[in-house]
Amino acid sequence: MAIDATAIETLIRASFPEARITVQGNDGQHFAAEVIDASFRGMNRVQQQRAVYASLKGLMDGNNGALHALALTTKAPE
Repeated sequence: MAIDATAIETLIRASFPEARITVQGNDGQHFAAEVIDASFRGMNRVQQQRAVYASLKGLMDGNNGALHALALTTKAPE
């Protein structure tokens, strides 16, 4: 089952409605995303990325996941 960048952005936006989100990739499995959100203030990068991965609702769950690779950059706005 393939997924597209728009679907990934929609899932992330459901958890981070005010975020600036950019998702790139078009092969259906490998993507890069940047998520900039004020809720990340005070969190380290691991905490930020875990929050984003949680918003993907299991799409990266091992061999059965639709999303096989996501290069993720997260930060709070300056």
